[in-house]
Amino acid sequence: MGKVTIKDVAREAGVSISTVSNALNGVDVLNPATKAHILAVADRLNYVPNLNGKLLKSGESKMLGFFTTSVSGPYFYELVEAMARECEKLGYGLNVFITKDKQVILSNILGRRVDGVIIFEELMIDEKDVAAMEKEQVHAVFLDRVIEKPTMGSVIFDSYVAGYEATKYLISLGHKKIAYISGVDTMYDSVQRKEGYLAALKEYQLEINEDYILQGYFEEASTYNAVKSFMHFYPGKLPDAFLAGNDVSAMGCIKALKSEGYQIPEDISVMGFDDIELAQYFSPPLTTVKNQIARQGILAIDHLVQMIQKKENGKIRKLPGEIIIRHSSNVKIGRTVRL
Repeated sequence: MGKVTIKDVAREAGVSISTVSNALNGVDVLNPATKAHILAVADRLNYVPNLNGKLLKSGESKMLGFFTTSVSGPYFYELVEAMARECEKLGYGLNVFITKDKQVILSNILGRRVDGVIIFEELMIDEKDVAAMEKEQVHAVFLDRVIEKPTMGSVIFDSYVAGYEATKYLISLGHKKIAYISGVDTMYDSVQRKEGYLAALKEYQLEINEDYILQGYFEEASTYNAVKSFMHFYPGKLPDAFLAGNDVSAMGCIKALKSEGYQIPEDISVMGFDDIELAQYFSPPLTTVKNQIARQGILAIDHLVQMIQKKENGKIRKLPGEIIIRHSSNVKIGRTVRL
């Protein structure tokens, strides 16, 4: 026997299809005995409602989409886990789209395959695309840029302030030559952290040396190679401290310094961003700026669902960081400052 249909249930129960539909959907127009009879027949026939058809009729998929070019690394693991749990709590599913194909992204977003979208895709979506999404009244939350429109909002880290405060903390320890290990130049957090770093150097009238700005791409291996190359080409210009764009880069930096015989933090301080779980167990435990990764995911889902349900318009939410002082920064050099 093939798949049981609503027609089969209606025929077996001796009622119309619309009566079966009312019984299955809890519509309060049937007497209790009729409803109980229909439900008993549906159960006996192992009838499974066509959820897709029901959702299509309601104009909802009850699915949200997360668009990104990668989910590698501890940041995305924590983010996606938090979003998935919050979706389940609110009665939605989460589809994760990992692609660098702009047409795939736009066809899924504009094609209404999901009820709303979370976007983290390194600026692949340009202003023209945002305008098209706005015209189609797509509900979206961005994690990589500041946008505030009726159906679109942002949940981001205040990475400029975080970069500024992290640099100021290293300066408070007595460091005057501070190198910065940048992430990806097209990414919001990377750009903002670097700008905050430069602003702090200017405020304290410290030299801004272009040789002290390295490219680590938020990756351990790339940072390791960048720091090794720096030490090879500039053996006499080693900085007092390295501020890495994220914790993974900070770990690559420490490994490179150790490979050349340097002690952390006795010879050089190293600081990162994010406070991933491994940071506290690394050797030495990593001084870092804690970002509320799970909270970012929860707030993004909550805001998106609120917009979908027309309970609020798009808004910008900036999450503050917190400096976590551990052993990779040389606190003996100067006064410890909690910001």
